[in-house]
Amino acid sequence: MAHIRRGNQSISDNPKLGRICHSGTVSFLRGSLSEDQRKREVQANLSKVRAGGINAIFCAVDVTTAWKNHLAYALDAFGYFRAEIEDNSHQVTIVKSANDIRQAKEDGKVAVVLVVENSEAIERSLNILAVLHEIGVRSIGLTHNLNTWAAAGVYESGSGGALTQFGVQLVKEMNRLGMLVDVSHVSEAGFWSVLDVSERPIIGSHSNCKAICNHVRNLTDEQIKHIAQNRGSIGVTFVESFIEQDKSRQTLDRLIDHIDHIINLVGIDYVGIGSDFDGGGDLLTDATEYPKITEKLIERGYSDTDIEKILGENHLRVFKAACG
Repeated sequence: MAHIRRGNQSISDNPKLGRICHSGTVSFLRGSLSEDQRKREVQANLSKVRAGGINAIFCAVDVTTAWKNHLAYALDAFGYFRAEIEDNSHQVTIVKSANDIRQAKEDGKVAVVLVVENSEAIERSLNILAVLHEIGVRSIGLTHNLNTWAAAGVYESGSGGALTQFGVQLVKEMNRLGMLVDVSHVSEAGFWSVLDVSERPIIGSHSNCKAICNHVRNLTDEQIKHIAQNRGSIGVTFVESFIEQDKSRQTLDRLIDHIDHIINLVGIDYVGIGSDFDGGGDLLTDATEYPKITEKLIERGYSDTDIEKILGENHLRVFKAACG
């Protein structure tokens, strides 16, 4: 969406000439970014991802604002993105399994996992879920901040809403198909319901620690402990307000404090990175700055094996357990 709203900007620095980029649902419903917004470059495109040493990325379409057009919005975004990937197939590929991710790395390609943020995209139909799985979607965030057919979002936690009956069916069917259940944005009651229902590991793809920063989107220590018991993972995020309430302390060092906290609480195997680039993750300028994370982890005394887990192996283990 970040590329579409910049006038169908390519993910490549050398776009294929002559391909018609039609205006679709995303452009119609969201419109273009303002002139000032478009001056700010995207945080993640192919050249920046490669410069940052990133081998695999979760690419999400958030359908929250696509009122009554959630599915069309998701398919429009994925359709545009798939055409871009076809144009750049020599350096990027859509992956559907952990083995695909490792093979892409061997082939020198960036692995892309298609993700839906907000399960309203499936329009309360498990048949649509199966079709999204068929085109490559391998993870879905059950809610955004508001309620969905599946569960309550974090901004509506006061409603006491756990998983709905449909939400229970959805989690079970995602387990069966091989799709990773994402609990970032889900209310705390919904979180506990997911853990009761899911037979596979889950992910909190972009959430930090409430013990360090008391933000509604962050996870309590009890939630972190139970994600570890589930053998899931947590992606610490670059959204500055999730890192520290004091703006003067919204730093990379403070982000690493969240990593330290999770590791001290449950061990090294359950934490990873969840940047939220082009969606509010502004702590780092763009993907080229990823090596700064490695430098900070080395400063904190983490071993090479530990750093490999934090930078991807933990998420990859969860992805394999959930998706194959």
